[in-house]
Amino acid sequence: MSHHLWDQLVLLPVILPLLGAGLCLAFGRSAPAQRLISVVVLTVVVAVAGTLLWRADAYGPQSVNVGGWSADIGISLVADRLSALLLVVSTIVTLSVLLYSFGQGIVEFGRDAPLSVFHPTFLVLSAGVSAAFLSADLFNLFVGFEILLAASFVLITLGGTEARVRSGTIYVIVSLISSFLFLISIAAVYAAVGTVNLAALPERIAELPEPVQLVLQLMILVTFSIKAAVFPLSAWLPDSYPTAPAPVTAVFAGLLTKVGVYAIIRVQTTVFPDQPLSDLLMVVAILTMVIGILGAVAQSDIKRLLSFTLVSHIGYMLFGIALATEAGYAGAIFYVVHHITVQTALFLVAGLIEYRTGTTQLDRLGGLARATPILAVLFFIPAMNLAGVPPFSGFLGKLALIQAGAATGELLVYGGVAAGLATSLLTLYAVAKAWNRAFWQPLDDDIEYGSPTSAALHPTIATADTVSRLPRGMALPTLGLVVFSLTLSVAAGPLVSLSQRAASELADQSAYTEAVLGETP
Repeated sequence: MSHHLWDQLVLLPVILPLLGAGLCLAFGRSAPAQRLISVVVLTVVVAVAGTLLWRADAYGPQSVNVGGWSADIGISLVADRLSALLLVVSTIVTLSVLLYSFGQGIVEFGRDAPLSVFHPTFLVLSAGVSAAFLSADLFNLFVGFEILLAASFVLITLGGTEARVRSGTIYVIVSLISSFLFLISIAAVYAAVGTVNLAALPERIAELPEPVQLVLQLMILVTFSIKAAVFPLSAWLPDSYPTAPAPVTAVFAGLLTKVGVYAIIRVQTTVFPDQPLSDLLMVVAILTMVIGILGAVAQSDIKRLLSFTLVSHIGYMLFGIALATEAGYAGAIFYVVHHITVQTALFLVAGLIEYRTGTTQLDRLGGLARATPILAVLFFIPAMNLAGVPPFSGFLGKLALIQAGAATGELLVYGGVAAGLATSLLTLYAVAKAWNRAFWQPLDDDIEYGSPTSAALHPTIATADTVSRLPRGMALPTLGLVVFSLTLSVAAGPLVSLSQRAASELADQSAYTEAVLGETP
């Protein structure tokens, strides 16, 4: 019985945020109550995710068949090392962004604004992310995506300004197209083999003719590549992210694309283990890295620059997946964890810069290192981490991927390694340029922070005295996330070995299959 109770834990990361969202709606008129509910729920989910990770690592995948239905007809949720690890990191990041949004909300919308919709939607988003990570069949993965997308449509247009609604429209259209493709793919898989359960699929798909297998695989990969913003399906991202409120952009950048990456890893290892399509994925990875970072170098706005580096660094994860070796998967998993934290932290810092100065345009910024030294540090650390400067986790992740690539000895892979190194240098150039322009160079004479011009640019900034220091409610969560990204570097040893264990679990699917279907293949 006790074992059975442990299994029920797998349900909580999905159910608790949904219950919390309901409670938040019930307390719609009381902002303090909503805040308390959101924080308590997400804190509990972090604890549950940590427990799941510990159990998955110690005792193998934790699974539950919802409502006691058998896996082939019911809903199965499984936390193996990979999904539990991503769950832990994503909930920590979500909680940090939530705390940041308290500071931001008061700043951006005033104390009495009707933000009653933000908290329930944010919790629903969290539930969707958890459902996508834990789902053991394609249809519920789709449901997870849809929960997450429905919430993200609301969040991306919060505040309802024209720019937000317009960029939200691009995002909604792209998401609907990818959802439509996903449904067609699921229908095709079901028509071909009669199941969409991830553990039952590999056996049945292996019996199909090779061309049919290939078509199914490509359909699913295209769907997830849109969600993960993989080139050439990434054009929507830099246009739709930067206009949203800072906390929303941060959580989108950190999490939503990684759910797509997670889905690619899961399908490649579980459903199509014997045909990794390595060459195709490697070419796409190289293009994603190089074209993304060239886009970033050309930007003069911090948020757009970060959106392009986001696209570019998805290429590193794809590179690891394309290798289709244990070392490659381990590198990709480590990189996903590193990237979720660092990219989110950078977007939160961009929000602080915008709050402090009223803009994220580099040609309107300057002298921030002298004005707000702490902000300079908060930007510098994750920026160097993103660029992969030793001894940060970004460097360790890239090193792991490059070593895994070099071990294969294939010409195309060496091309990927070269692209990875070039991207790393260009990332360093892009973030250093941003740091130099915003923090180091003196401010142009005609612009003054807190002046009428900057107040007109950004109505929340009234006078110089409001700008003289950072709001604690926004600065502390950002600091916390930067510190967390540094712990990934300090505790890299345990994290690397956990990533390797997760990768070997992906390479040998027997534990996963047994957890879902209750039988060994």
